[in-house]
Amino acid sequence: MKSLPTIFAAFREDRTDRINLRALIKLLLILLSLVVTYSILFHILMLREGQEHTWLTGFYWTLTVMSTLGFGDITFHSDLGRLFSVVVLITGVVFLLVLLPFTFIEFFYAPYIRAQERAKAPTKVPENTEGHVIMTNYGPVARSLIRLLNDYGYPHFVLTSNLEEALDLQRKGLPVILGDWTNPDSFQRLNIEKARLIVTTLDDVTNTNITFTARELSDNVTIVASASTGGVRDALELAGVTHILQLEELMGETLARRVIGNDAKAHVIGAIDDLRIAETGIARTSLPGKTVAESGISEKTGMVVVGRWDRGSYFPTDLTTPLRQESILLLAGTDKQIQEYNDVYGVATEESCKVVIVGGGRVGRALSRALTNAGIEWVIIEKIAERVLDIEHKIIGDASEFEVLVEAGMRGAASVIITTHDDPTNTFLTIFYRRLRNDLQIISRCTRPESASRLHRAGADLVLSYASMGANTIFTYLRGSGTVPLGDGVNVFTTHVPSSLAGVTIAKSEVRSRTGCSIIALEIDGQRQFNPGPDQSLPKDGSLVLVGSPEAEQEFLKTYEPDTKP
Repeated sequence: MKSLPTIFAAFREDRTDRINLRALIKLLLILLSLVVTYSILFHILMLREGQEHTWLTGFYWTLTVMSTLGFGDITFHSDLGRLFSVVVLITGVVFLLVLLPFTFIEFFYAPYIRAQERAKAPTKVPENTEGHVIMTNYGPVARSLIRLLNDYGYPHFVLTSNLEEALDLQRKGLPVILGDWTNPDSFQRLNIEKARLIVTTLDDVTNTNITFTARELSDNVTIVASASTGGVRDALELAGVTHILQLEELMGETLARRVIGNDAKAHVIGAIDDLRIAETGIARTSLPGKTVAESGISEKTGMVVVGRWDRGSYFPTDLTTPLRQESILLLAGTDKQIQEYNDVYGVATEESCKVVIVGGGRVGRALSRALTNAGIEWVIIEKIAERVLDIEHKIIGDASEFEVLVEAGMRGAASVIITTHDDPTNTFLTIFYRRLRNDLQIISRCTRPESASRLHRAGADLVLSYASMGANTIFTYLRGSGTVPLGDGVNVFTTHVPSSLAGVTIAKSEVRSRTGCSIIALEIDGQRQFNPGPDQSLPKDGSLVLVGSPEAEQEFLKTYEPDTKP
């Protein structure tokens, strides 16, 4: 329980509450003046009737009549006196029974209760807080980001100006600070000078104001702000933003990179310096049915098979892992090695790689631009014609109607990408399309991360979470260039060689079997060695580049305890 001074201090902070309190005090003064006036008139009228009473009796009579108690022990005998009693009675009903209770509750009691609640919400971080992350919106992206921050031990706080939200988050055990986004004092109470990152994912105007306020207070803090359109970039950059997050564009570009196509070629989906991470479908190659060792991929191209996707689930691989018809391989290598892989395993085909895009919203339109840049044919199916007025390849209709799908060319399409923001709709369409064609690559967007597993069960080959993608991108900015998110459930990350592994060969380290992470590169004396062999010793002062799921990364950090936090 907060102390009374703290509660009244919170009470005084609200301008509306202060105005209401002044109004209540004015009403009480008016009421007091009426009581005094009626007491004086009581004495005058009683003297006219030949009755004498003390001043205390006058106050007593006035209060009993105004409060309608009316004990009846003191009464007037003249008509004038009785008329005066009626006036006092009506005044009391209006003031004591109507105005005063309402005003007291509305102007004092309710604000006092709110002030009590406000006093419970913290308004500043502990004095020794540093290296923390500040978020201004507790939405899907923030929820996913908080899970990552908790996993890696980064202190963080949510800044909100809404008291109810602050108390709700506090009840959920989340670190929350109550304050005004655009008030410099709020950020000073957040110890912004020692903060590591500020993330704001509100509307464009609010994001720009928050960025401007924060940048005025600190030149060093990294600020990540979302933008709904490219036109907002200039305003955010002028305000001092460090990184601009256009999630719709990012989602569209990422979805476009995951289109496998009909040529079985490897497509780059991520990179760290000269190291490339690529995906490839093997259905049209001679690889299905073989193990990784039997495939000869490493011997023929120099690339390493580090994992595989099977119906949306990622699995690390070793030499004995069987390659399946539906598997999407995750490969690591250089640009030259990728070209060699495409020369060896790429399939010459005259079929065009056509993609059907379901949904013409911002993500769908961004995806169409990315596919155009990649030279891939596409068509958008959209119900609302106004959304796709400037789109050339479009079909207006319901994406669940068979005639619309035939018109869109679903029979010969290599991939269908579902981009609507409604997860239940995406699940329905995924089930429908999988029943239509078992060999179709189905990629779906999901808004909530928890919907990803449901979409995989429905038949999606790949699901990209809007919230997870945003959180992973922000987390990459937090940790630096040594981390690359490849999609839901897979990251490439760097770390120093743990002291327990120094001098140990990769084979004897058992990193893959113990943690699920694969070592895809070593850095020794500033030189990066790609795809090191099993007999390669791990250098004491070197760094590792690994690929694995977030759970595998956590297991690696827990098992080997690297000397430096990534």
